[in-house]
Amino acid sequence: MEHFTFGRNNGLRVSALALGAGNFGTRWGYGAEFDTAKTMFDAFADAGGTFIDTAASYQVGESEENLGRLLAGRREQFTVATKFAIGGPEGAGVLQTGNGRRAMLRSVEASLRRLDTDYLDLLWVHFPDFVTPLDEVVRAFDDLAAAGKVLYVGLSNFPAWLTSRAATIAEIRGRTPIAGIQFEYSLVERSGDRENLPMAEALGLGAALWSPLGGGLLTGKYRSGDGGRLTDWGGRLTHTEDDARKVATVDAVLAAAEDLGVPAAQVAVAWLLERARRSPTGVVPVIGPRTPEQLDSYLAALGITLGDDWYAKLDEASRIDLGQPHNQLAERRETAVGGDLGAFRFHPVPTA
Repeated sequence: MEHFTFGRNNGLRVSALALGAGNFGTRWGYGAEFDTAKTMFDAFADAGGTFIDTAASYQVGESEENLGRLLAGRREQFTVATKFAIGGPEGAGVLQTGNGRRAMLRSVEASLRRLDTDYLDLLWVHFPDFVTPLDEVVRAFDDLAAAGKVLYVGLSNFPAWLTSRAATIAEIRGRTPIAGIQFEYSLVERSGDRENLPMAEALGLGAALWSPLGGGLLTGKYRSGDGGRLTDWGGRLTHTEDDARKVATVDAVLAAAEDLGVPAAQVAVAWLLERARRSPTGVVPVIGPRTPEQLDSYLAALGITLGDDWYAKLDEASRIDLGQPHNQLAERRETAVGGDLGAFRFHPVPTA
């Protein structure tokens, strides 16, 4: 599997796919038993995958516990990322959650115990709490890095304005830099095109993209009534064909799948992998298989070549309206022909 650095401002090397371990356990009432998780973990490793993504909250800590067992004797072969902020086995009360220093330090110590390791390659803040000052988050990150417990840090599900401010604070104060961001992105969820991806590419941040199949919608299975996250998760973190763009996107994915002779899910992941190759920074889809068969399908996408024609058709069908000021700026760029930047200048105010 291809590897690259996770952005331009760090040396963290990651595989082209990240293995999301949200299904490594059954404490949520669904997921994979340990033996099944081991089969998937070993298959991912055999395919050359090295980037593992989990969280203290996944399966109420069982995901980290299972990973600790799976990493035994081969910890140095993997890049291990985990998240904090929304609680774990220790509880989800006011003192166990949020972005503050206390919650961060206590969560990291507990994650290290469950993962049976003495350091994390990457620590994510799972969600912003909109209370803790970003300066406190950045300083706490830096303290953990100085202690050798965390090597790289990132922000998950943060709006771009918060991430850019945190990155700036870290830069001007000489703190541990923000290495990357994580957010939902797929052919049916392209809101990241407005701010998060342009920001990541401009600042040199890596981008880990979760739910590459849109909660199963891009497999086409919901059109036949098959179960999946839509039923197992009660509709949470899923998409439905509730607007014309999503209908057109699923149509395009199914058409590409028929033309290429591969499953629709592999087309959706292959488009993301091609999107990653065309990005100037490190972009990594985070896959979240529940069965070995699902993992095999994800891995098979690595060998699919969409070609410029299908890539463009899928891009066009799934493209969102960026809104303002992006649309207005795009119009001005189009008028700046031949390097003439006059369209970007303010018009002078006439004087009396």
